[in-house]
Amino acid sequence: MSRSDHQRNSLQRLGRGIAAAQVSRRGVLAGAGGLALAGFLAACGTSGGSKAAAPSAAANLSADSKIVNWANWTLYLDYDDKSKKYPTLERFMKESGIKAAYSEDIDSNDTYYGKIQAQLAAGKDIGQDIITPSDWMSERLIRQGYVQELNHDNIPNIKYLLPELESVRFDPGRKQSLTWQSGFTGLAWNKEAFPKGLKNVSDLWDPALKGRITVLDEMRDTMPMLMLDAGIDITGDWGVDEYSDSLDVLDANIKNGQIRQVKGNSYKQDFISGDAIAGLVYSGDITQLNFEEGDKWEFVMPERKGLIWSDNFMVPIGSPHKGNAEKLMNFYYDPAVAAEVAAYVNYVCPVVGAREAMADIDPKLVDNPLIFPTEDYLSLATSEREMTVDEETEFQNMFQQVIGA
Repeated sequence: MSRSDHQRNSLQRLGRGIAAAQVSRRGVLAGAGGLALAGFLAACGTSGGSKAAAPSAAANLSADSKIVNWANWTLYLDYDDKSKKYPTLERFMKESGIKAAYSEDIDSNDTYYGKIQAQLAAGKDIGQDIITPSDWMSERLIRQGYVQELNHDNIPNIKYLLPELESVRFDPGRKQSLTWQSGFTGLAWNKEAFPKGLKNVSDLWDPALKGRITVLDEMRDTMPMLMLDAGIDITGDWGVDEYSDSLDVLDANIKNGQIRQVKGNSYKQDFISGDAIAGLVYSGDITQLNFEEGDKWEFVMPERKGLIWSDNFMVPIGSPHKGNAEKLMNFYYDPAVAAEVAAYVNYVCPVVGAREAMADIDPKLVDNPLIFPTEDYLSLATSEREMTVDEETEFQNMFQQVIGA
């Protein structure tokens, strides 16, 4: 079988695997993102609620202002420790003549939204031309009219978008979003400090881990993981009772000191310092930590399943550089560039052809399930049902009260 045939079969297998997991799914994903490939994304979002009058999009000044500002999550772009630069971003600037300012400003969807919501509502420039929120937050921003419509003529490489992602539930036709990366929420631990390891979320309550656990401050990560651990079908007809029971588990383990902290992406610093030795985490983060800090941590999807999600390129409503942002998106949808990024971040790549390109960059990663998932690996991943706006508000408020945010 040729490499191209192998890649095509792998992508088809990936699409079937995700579609199979979507059968009973009715909506929003959990997480720092929200899957991901294929059908998962096609169904995610939050339903209900009316759309208020949206602000007008800013004038596009890209022709005269060759700059683009990009806000992203931490450890989410290829980085060179020696030069202290991002190699692919440097290449983009050289090839395009556009100066790119990159910042790791997003620690969680909710905290970042809280920082920029007032400016977005007023139609003002938030100082960023590209942001990468997760699916459920992307749906909210589209519903509120806070992001601009993309011109696909400026993104010809969109043709390489995985077919299953071309028309997602929250953004049919990909008019206002484009998948950046996808990934998994699961369990990780320090192998030296806790050789016993973890199989399910409830293993985090081991007395040996007291005060050394971190869980995520994203309600759509932590709560679905707790409900899955309780045996709840999160794609099904669960409600406030099931949610409350799992929230009680979280509350008890915060109050008794089992959980050290509830944090966003900054949990990685606790893993590095040793203050935390286990917790709920994002897949690519652990791969990066192992690469940069030594092979200290193990990542697994729980036996009772974990989550799959995606983060998306979006242009804020007040951005004056939409054209430049679209050129950057197009650059990162070149399969060779996408593979180079995936080789560093180790998240699920949404670009057709990247797996083939990966064979020339790092052959060991061609069959890495965290980048190019197999059906077997996808069988361990799921996503929660769609929430109404009222449910989202109620559940988020309940969660924030428990974590003290």
